[in-house]
Amino acid sequence: MGMLQEFKEFAVKGNVVDMAVGIIIGAAFGKIVSSFVGDVIMPPIGLLLGGVDFSNLAFTLKQASGDAPAVVLGYGKFIQTVIDFLIIAFAIFIGVKAINTLKKKEEAKPAAPPRQEVLLAEIRDLLRDKD
Repeated sequence: MGMLQEFKEFAVKGNVVDMAVGIIIGAAFGKIVSSFVGDVIMPPIGLLLGGVDFSNLAFTLKQASGDAPAVVLGYGKFIQTVIDFLIIAFAIFIGVKAINTLKKKEEAKPAAPPRQEVLLAEIRDLLRDKD
């Protein structure tokens, strides 16, 4: 079996295609979540915190000289990214919690017995009453 044939079998397997679809949908969902956090959640939080933005915090290791740019340790961007991650993770947690709550409510409803069981119960009750 040639390498091309093996690659074709690998690439066409359901798991690989499912994974590719999941990655594409995940990337699109990531954009939605980023927009939700950046455009909906962060403005009120920024307003509450007085417009705090850590991304400008930095420590200069070496000043710029001539054409060489300054060497800067931008720890503020890291702090801002961690805060953004925590907010995104919390927002996703709340969303998943809401979905799980809805699923539990759906599962809690007892399923109606199959029609055959209902008919058999009626026949049993009729036979019992006949005696």
